[in-house]
Amino acid sequence: MSQSAIPAPSIDVLIIGSGAAGLSAALHLPPELNVTILSKGPISAGSTPWAQGGIAAALGGIEDIEQHIADTCRAGSGLPKADTVRRVVEAGSRQIDWLLELGMPFSSDDGESSHLHLTREGGHGARRVAHAADHTGRTLMETLLDAVRARPNISLVEYQLAIDLITTQRLGLTEESNCCIGAYVLDLQADRVHTLRARHVILATGGAAKAYLYSTNPDSSTGDGIAMGWRAGCRVANMEFMQFHPTCLFEPRAKSFLISEAVRGEGGVLLLPDGTRFMPNYHPDAELAPRDVVARAIDAEMKRLGIDCVYLDISFKGKAFIEQHFPMIHQRCLEYGYDMTRQPLPVVPAAHYTCGGIDVDEQGQTDIAGLYAIGETSHTGLHGANRLASNSLLECLVYGEAAAQHIASNHAEACSRNWPVPDWDESQVTDADEAVVVTHNWDELRRAMWDYVGIVRTTKRLERAQHRIALLRREIHDYYAHFRITNNLIELRNLVEVADLIVRSALARHESRGLHFIRDYPEANPDCAQHNTVLTPINRSVRRACDA
Repeated sequence: MSQSAIPAPSIDVLIIGSGAAGLSAALHLPPELNVTILSKGPISAGSTPWAQGGIAAALGGIEDIEQHIADTCRAGSGLPKADTVRRVVEAGSRQIDWLLELGMPFSSDDGESSHLHLTREGGHGARRVAHAADHTGRTLMETLLDAVRARPNISLVEYQLAIDLITTQRLGLTEESNCCIGAYVLDLQADRVHTLRARHVILATGGAAKAYLYSTNPDSSTGDGIAMGWRAGCRVANMEFMQFHPTCLFEPRAKSFLISEAVRGEGGVLLLPDGTRFMPNYHPDAELAPRDVVARAIDAEMKRLGIDCVYLDISFKGKAFIEQHFPMIHQRCLEYGYDMTRQPLPVVPAAHYTCGGIDVDEQGQTDIAGLYAIGETSHTGLHGANRLASNSLLECLVYGEAAAQHIASNHAEACSRNWPVPDWDESQVTDADEAVVVTHNWDELRRAMWDYVGIVRTTKRLERAQHRIALLRREIHDYYAHFRITNNLIELRNLVEVADLIVRSALARHESRGLHFIRDYPEANPDCAQHNTVLTPINRSVRRACDA
């Protein structure tokens, strides 16, 4: 692997995003293709290293596969696409074997890779989550990066922030079908824009949870790929389903530190300040109910009692058990003065995972030739109205492999004409005179999303959010048109686009289903089962959830 300061101007496969999905795709591509992976910051800045729980994989044979499929569909409230769920779940065992071949050090019961320790998380009917203690994402990244570094055909370039995709439609070649042939990319260290040509482009930029004031995600989760794909002409689906993780550490200094689902999977219980357990009042599975149920229950108790947080207790398991199963969480909590071996942890829900995204087929292909979307950036049909715990890393691996295989099989037919691509033009813009406008709009957008488009919604709240977002969108686009771009401006432009998509999708779904709970329509509508909310950018139309 080379790690150059400037990407090559012409590339076989350009991968925008350096998390599990992007790295997996790169490793499955044939060695004769030259591959460039762009990271918008240091490699460790993405969401993958933050994943604590593990990788859901049915390793117990046919019965376990069928149960995993059933659990996924049940968690997704009827919306998961049946053939997608089966294809992903059936690939679980193969993906774990592939990672073991790469040297992934999974936790095991006896030190042998043939006896992996499997934990259980919310929504799962059995133990099937393979993990590396409580730092699976970090260990997965290290494993994939080691493999990438051994591949001379792969270049990884840090501090490169994609601005927009280059398509034949954008170039005015209207007689041609729309084809993606590259991207404009801001080099954050050199402060200049590169024009990169590529025969294939893969969007693997993660989700958009930073559209909310409180999030478990790193600062990089600004919906870049979803916004770029939408602007380029891709359909986007099911953006109303934003997952809120129930248990984020309630500690300002921690800045969005997630307390893994596995803590509840191993017996942790949720308590009110007086020590009363409340989850059995909300669901028969109590703390192991799907995330949307647990998050809404916590939100309801906080509003009912006027409290700032609830508490997650696993101290009764003992110090040895906790230090063995949750060493990273235990250590981080100690840094903030909380000893989970002796006391409950204060927790609150926070925006966590984007279940919708760019609509793709089984190979990760978008509506635009030569453009793929994988991982949290995409909508594959796996998650439906709510993602089952630890299915996300599995989806990254499965679709990374699928996209790579499709590219390898169709490379000869890829967009290859030598269309003239203009360089980035800054001749009509100036340096910003008041960058505080960006900061102010960023804060206003995220607060509006938290207040009006959160765990519990109403039509009135959504309409208020839509009005405010429309005003912000106009301000931000005007600012973008007149001043030189910066990383904050690019991310804000993407966030306001994604926020608009979330609100429009939420207004279109006239029922409560999974992660979308709206008081105006508190029950699920049976007629809406299997119906997605699809937004089309050509005329900015919305196909409502229950439209034919």
